Amino acid sequence: MGTVRRECTDRLLIFGRTHLERVLAEYAAHYNDHRPHRSLDQQAPRTLGVAPASIDKPDPTQVRRNAVLGGLIHEYRLVA
Repeated sequence: MGTVRRECTDRLLIFGRTHLERVLAEYAAHYNDHRPHRSLDQQAPRTLGVAPASIDKPDPTQVRRNAVLGGLIHEYRLVA
């Protein structure tokens, strides 16, 4: 609860129950699919056990940023 409050709801103005539910669903997807966790060796819960592909020399032009929660959080991915 503390993480969702500190990283999400404390930084947004919520306009009602429907908006809150949508925000929490989007944050939960980010938290479980993308956000690294120290206790899980910098992996997200849903990617636990899947080894990431090694990157020797990443090309900065191949990195894409995805805005989550209207830009409050950004996710970065390499383009295949």
